[in-house]
Amino acid sequence: MLEVHIDEEAIKEMYHDAIEKRLEKLDTEMVYWDTKELKKRTCMSWNTILNNFFYENEFPKIKVGGKWYFPAAETEKFLKKWLLQLG
Repeated sequence: MLEVHIDEEAIKEMYHDAIEKRLEKLDTEMVYWDTKELKKRTCMSWNTILNNFFYENEFPKIKVGGKWYFPAAETEKFLKKWLLQLG
């Protein structure tokens, strides 16, 4: 007779780790964000972004044609620093 025991907590932890690794990989795959992604990542409306940090000299942005793009890694770094300065 064969008996199998499953550690549900270990399986949940493995599943969580696998999801976390995949999300990290997806984040590193993004080279730049557009305005839609910036709004999503900050949970802010476009007007709130414009009023709070868009026009700061250190905020990384590039306009191509009529559309704004934001280098993902640099923008994330700026946003973390900016938020910490508010507190």
